[in-house]
Amino acid sequence: MEKTQSDSPNAVKKAIPPYVKALSGSLGGIVEASCLQPIDVIKTRLQLDRTGGYRGIIHCGTTVARTEGVRALWKGLTPFATHLTLKYALRMGSNAVLQGAFKDAQTGKVSNHGRFISGFGAGVLEALVIVTPFEVVKIRLQQQRGLSHELLKYKGPVHCARTIIREEGLRGLWSGASPTVMRNGTNQAAMFSAKNAFDVLLWKKHEGDGRVLLPWQSMISGFLAGTAGPICTGPFDVVKTRLMAQGRGVGELKYKGLFHAIRTIYAEEGLLALWKGLLPRLMRIPPGQAIVWGVADQVIGLYEKQYLPLAPL
Repeated sequence: MEKTQSDSPNAVKKAIPPYVKALSGSLGGIVEASCLQPIDVIKTRLQLDRTGGYRGIIHCGTTVARTEGVRALWKGLTPFATHLTLKYALRMGSNAVLQGAFKDAQTGKVSNHGRFISGFGAGVLEALVIVTPFEVVKIRLQQQRGLSHELLKYKGPVHCARTIIREEGLRGLWSGASPTVMRNGTNQAAMFSAKNAFDVLLWKKHEGDGRVLLPWQSMISGFLAGTAGPICTGPFDVVKTRLMAQGRGVGELKYKGLFHAIRTIYAEEGLLALWKGLLPRLMRIPPGQAIVWGVADQVIGLYEKQYLPLAPL
């Protein structure tokens, strides 16, 4: 029987380089974006719907496809795919760097609180550097309705970004930064902690043990790890979308910040409005995490198997 690092009592866990994890995340992000963009478009349209024009996920999707063409379900794909690729690279790489600060010098293990803090830090960093500006552009593109390209305000991602900067200043690309930081920080803290816990609980897989999980095993762990975040962070996601959708250069802003937006939405639309778009988020994020980890674990696992041999004490 093949001996792994976890089988040896005198084995030292060696670190996987952050660049390997960054690469694994970026490859997973490309696959996720291509598969799940229509669900993201539907989620955005539902969150921006203040009048009840859409009666649910299926009605929203069929309405968009019927009135704007099937290709409209992939609106914003370029910034979404670029955003996911860069986001996952930064998330996985920065999390690996941060975890390095919490590793035990003797065993190489990371405590649960160290894993949680590292995940939160990675989420905050990705929110500020990548997620907010890319999602502002994506949401502005997704909220546009109509078939005529000439009548659309934003002609594409680059034109959209330039228009926002010209009309609203550079700060316009960081509209909704506060709820995005809260959403991503909390999501990643929970996700990295849960993913590690499910790997150990379900498959007895420990990072650095030289084993490569089968893709379906990684996908199950990733799916389960991705379920808690959307429920906990629903209000932050709705507020983020509303803040990003409103332009700064078109009169007085309806929502003036994170807490003002929460109070306004609650007063005008009720408590459940703060979880609008939750079902499509649950349809997108857990499967998305399943796809990402199914790809990422193969890259990381192959690196472990080839380059991290047992290192006896």
